[in-house]
Amino acid sequence: MAELRTEEEQLEAIKRWWKENGMSLIAGVVIAAAGVLGWNAWKDYQANQAEAASMRYQQLLNIVSQNELEADELAQAQELIGAIIDDHGKTLYADLAGLVEARLAVADNDLTSAKTALGDVIKSTSREYIRSLARLRLARLQLATGDPEAALATLDENIASSLAAQRADVLGDVYLALDRDEDARKSYQQAMTLAEELGQPLYGIQLKLDNLGTQEATL
Repeated sequence: MAELRTEEEQLEAIKRWWKENGMSLIAGVVIAAAGVLGWNAWKDYQANQAEAASMRYQQLLNIVSQNELEADELAQAQELIGAIIDDHGKTLYADLAGLVEARLAVADNDLTSAKTALGDVIKSTSREYIRSLARLRLARLQLATGDPEAALATLDENIASSLAAQRADVLGDVYLALDRDEDARKSYQQAMTLAEELGQPLYGIQLKLDNLGTQEATL
């Protein structure tokens, strides 16, 4: 009888616990299930977004890979760029679309728009390499539009170490425009050294050094 009472007491305790906590337990299970389903739905959404961004970017590349673009093709490319940036912001595809936008503007001789596009990439991207690449291209455009001081300031910003040789090359061009020939020579020489160390081909540097003077270029 003692064992029976013990079992009855255990059963009664379970009933009381379930009465007091059952709804909370059910709610917890429902919330957990909803969380799992929500997480899976979010992952599916992210995957679909990534696929859509990839497809749009591939369409963009197919268009801009041509040597010359007709007006309707340029309009289509710009529409794709806008869609990628607006719908897939903060992704690598949005960063790359911004770089393409700047390149198209340069091809159209609209350097102001090109600089704006590069500035937008610099502000929006979280990727150091992309930001550094945009800064190098912006510095070249600033130099091309007669503003070497602005280019110098741009190059003073952080540039990824993997682009150090390219930075030294552009910096040499900037110094040359500022009539700082000795600084230009040092930058070109540094560019050659870094390119060799990093195993990166960098063309035209020796020619730039030669143009500064054959004797000095060999120092």
